[in-house]
Amino acid sequence: MSTGNREKITNWVNPNDKSGEFKRGQSAFRSSISREKNAEFPPEKGRYHLYVSYACPWAHRTLIVRKLKGLEDFIPFTAVHWEMLDKGWRFAIPDENIPGENVHPHPINKGFTHLRDVYFKVDPEYKGRFTVPTLYDIKQDKIVSNESSEIIRMFYTEFDDLLPEKYKNVDLYPENLRTQIDETNEWTYNDINNGVYKSGFATTQSAYEKAVHPLFTSLSRAEAHLAQTTTPDAPYYFGTHITEADVRLYTTIVRFDPVYVQHFKCNIRDIRSGFPALHKWLRKLYWDVEAFGSTTQFEHIKKHYTKSHKQINQFVSVFWFFGFIRCAAVVLCHPLMRRCYGSTIPMEASGRIFESSVANPFGQSQSITPVGPLPDILPKDEEVPSATAALRSTNEESGQKMDAESMAL
Repeated sequence: MSTGNREKITNWVNPNDKSGEFKRGQSAFRSSISREKNAEFPPEKGRYHLYVSYACPWAHRTLIVRKLKGLEDFIPFTAVHWEMLDKGWRFAIPDENIPGENVHPHPINKGFTHLRDVYFKVDPEYKGRFTVPTLYDIKQDKIVSNESSEIIRMFYTEFDDLLPEKYKNVDLYPENLRTQIDETNEWTYNDINNGVYKSGFATTQSAYEKAVHPLFTSLSRAEAHLAQTTTPDAPYYFGTHITEADVRLYTTIVRFDPVYVQHFKCNIRDIRSGFPALHKWLRKLYWDVEAFGSTTQFEHIKKHYTKSHKQINQFVSVFWFFGFIRCAAVVLCHPLMRRCYGSTIPMEASGRIFESSVANPFGQSQSITPVGPLPDILPKDEEVPSATAALRSTNEESGQKMDAESMAL
């Protein structure tokens, strides 16, 4: 996110807030596409444009639902570059080779370099945040909404009169499950979706721990639900069909191991070794449901968080610099080095080491994106060794229990 006022983009936590807690602001645009007569924003093919980031979990929701509901030909989209610095999300430039569909310059106004340009065109005095997703009405030059939870619900129903039966029948918010979905959404959002951000952006130890413990309590709650309810014939959060609960949880869980564990310090457990039911559910969606897998771009996810959040990753170069010097000192004192050079290291050798370590130590080019974990997501039939061992142990215990019960009979 970025702001159109004097607030710095890096101020995810108000510097004057001594609690150090991240407090998410409200979305500024909350209108809706509607089938109602005389609606300001009626459903029309090609009238609306969706701005998203593949890195952003909130925007990812809208891409998933857009594809599940067959709205690709009705609502075109542009994906911004993964980089978000002082001016907020920027559009890619022509010579950049960025993965993902529709990562390109602004398709309507070639002079627009950043998403903020769209907001300022709508309102030159705009003082809020420039966020994704943003749903834009091309005909009226208005922003309909920048609230993901409301955009996806528009997509559920408001274009149904224009859709073939196949997509009209996709019901992600069925009447008989709405109470359960809404109840699940409440704690999933507060503790998991937003919980990773509250943990990662916290600027005090108490704020961090206040967020990270409820996060893992709720992950365990989701794990227990999936372990108890999912079967090969009913692999989704509420059974045989994908619902909003799957969409809203997936976009956080798929980012958890690649970025949230290390970048946001959500490191009590990871998904692939610590939550077997969640891990199985995640891979089912990623590998078997195109709307989930094809809209997940790990390069955007990894690079955005680690290279855009300078307030979290700003000292990586410093650590690298001093870490190098420390390692160099160890290497230079090593017996093998002394055997090669004698008791005195040649000036040219030490000079090359020192020069290479201090060259641009604080420059942006030194921002580091961790490589792991690899692969970004495991195949459906593969587990990490620790999870394999745990499953084997569980199966052995179950077998022993069954044998004991049989002998008792």
